Amino acid sequence: MRRFEKEILAAIDRSPYIFIKAGSRPHRPIVIWVVIVERRVFVRSWSFKARSWNRVLQKEPLAVIQVGKRKCRVRSVRTRSIRLKNLIDRAYLKKYGKGGMVRFAKDLGRPKSRATTMELLPLPK
Repeated sequence: MRRFEKEILAAIDRSPYIFIKAGSRPHRPIVIWVVIVERRVFVRSWSFKARSWNRVLQKEPLAVIQVGKRKCRVRSVRTRSIRLKNLIDRAYLKKYGKGGMVRFAKDLGRPKSRATTMELLPLPK
């Protein structure tokens, strides 16, 4: 399994969000929250709309993410591990559990959002 370079992981960890373009259809980049757990990159959906980035990734797992000015092609993999999901819950609360973001961070730990948990894996350049 490929892993992100240390510099990209650090940039993702420092950044309050990343941009994602999911699937092959053209669309504008979407802002999403992201966390690092065990040197791995995880995302969850807060919205459950039919055309959400998460639903696109469920059908077509390829995407491009952007952190700062760096773009990376990725493949998404659904996360089933309860242990990892619990760690991801805590990571979201730690990173986003302040001020006006706390409500959304808590929502990302609820069952419906937990079910959307995906790991992003880098693809070769």
